[in-house]
Amino acid sequence: MDLSKFLRDVPDFPKPGIVFKDISPLLADPRALRASIEGLAELMSKARVERVIGIESRGFIFGVPVALELGVGFTPVRKPKKLPWKTRSVEYDLEYGKDRLEIHEDGVEPGQRVAIVDDLLATGGTAKAATVLTQGLGAVVAGCFFVVELGFLGGRKKLGGHVVESLVRFD
Repeated sequence: MDLSKFLRDVPDFPKPGIVFKDISPLLADPRALRASIEGLAELMSKARVERVIGIESRGFIFGVPVALELGVGFTPVRKPKKLPWKTRSVEYDLEYGKDRLEIHEDGVEPGQRVAIVDDLLATGGTAKAATVLTQGLGAVVAGCFFVVELGFLGGRKKLGGHVVESLVRFD
């Protein structure tokens, strides 16, 4: 299934000059949603993933069903002060500012093979922050997986030697 047909361009969001790739039409279509979940699960199964890490908030939409499909657990990576237990955090650069992500200190186990999942890879700052958090807890990043990748923004480069897979890529 061509998932790109289920993406909508929103010009000048969240600021002028940016064309936002909206996944809402994909989420609204049960066939496209299922195809995206199954596609991500297939990519991750090749990486022998033991835990799925979802980045707030759209990474949760895809991460939880993929984790269930793979028979592994799910760990959320969230914005500051959203997790109730002891956390680790990292600050990172966005295209238009700075932000911070947190993970529970017991969110992954040392040596555990994890997959980072999110809806979209743009410049790579958010995904890089998630890899830094999980590696800081001793986990092994088996790969970073996305529904959509904006290849022309070079986000892959920020993820170093990690496996990067996406279902739809715009170059």
